[in-house]
Amino acid sequence: MSLISAAQRDALANWLAHERGVKNASDNTIEAYSNDLAGFLSFLAAHHGGAEGLGPLLRIAPSDMRSWMANERARGTGARSLARRLSAVKTFFRWLAEREGFDPTTVLSTRAPRTQRPLPRPLTEDAAKAVIDTVGTLPREGWVGTRDVAIVTLLYGCGLRISEALGLTGADAPLPDALRIVGKGGKERIVPVIPAARQAVADYVKECPYDLGPQEPLFRGARGGGVNPRVISKAMETTRMQLGLPSSATPHALRHSFATHLLNAGGDLRAIQELLGHAALSTTQVYTGVDNARLLDVYSAAHPRAKRG
Repeated sequence: MSLISAAQRDALANWLAHERGVKNASDNTIEAYSNDLAGFLSFLAAHHGGAEGLGPLLRIAPSDMRSWMANERARGTGARSLARRLSAVKTFFRWLAEREGFDPTTVLSTRAPRTQRPLPRPLTEDAAKAVIDTVGTLPREGWVGTRDVAIVTLLYGCGLRISEALGLTGADAPLPDALRIVGKGGKERIVPVIPAARQAVADYVKECPYDLGPQEPLFRGARGGGVNPRVISKAMETTRMQLGLPSSATPHALRHSFATHLLNAGGDLRAIQELLGHAALSTTQVYTGVDNARLLDVYSAAHPRAKRG
């Protein structure tokens, strides 16, 4: 950050403190923001011939943004990574504009490069059931297999993210009829727990050799600590190889499968959005492979203005 002026370093530090304190951004997000903005500010300093105060930021021109993006692409930055960095820059400038009283339109109107969003690939119902049946039979200690069955049953039966399942504590056992889950961005949702998931977790709790205190992780590793997500990914990898499933059969694919199978069974798209904890209905649309016509039907049925017709 040697090229960045003291005023810009202070602004960056204050913004990161704001994101951490007010927006409750995670450590990983703060680190990514810091790296993205440091790179952007260093480029601007070099682009303008040396470190200056906040002036270049307040007077930033479209040509500055084009030059930065072209430089990023020339350095080998992919479209998706560049879009993420641009998003961080926009968030910073929106905050800075409120403090300094300038118009951030130049930055905010900069278009991100187009990225082709990969479509999710859910498992078939038979394949999802086979995964649950098989993952517990892998060669390792019996209680570990029971643990993995409980985890993948939560992913498929309740649509949890792997981090959400592994974030459960001993206080959550025995599982209630519904779990209060805190997902991405601190967004809370209520998730019904199917009997199969309650039973799978009860079987694991009965066999687990460790004391599952209310503040301790519910799911334990072989040495007693919390389970690393990679352990479940590895179990899924072995399972899919045994079953002849594609490499897309990951723990997250079970969450995709939960949503898709629920929708195919007649579930309401809005309700599925709530169960998954998606902020936008369009995310659920992509998640479940819903076409635009069906999305429009849901929108028309749910939007107050559309209802008034």
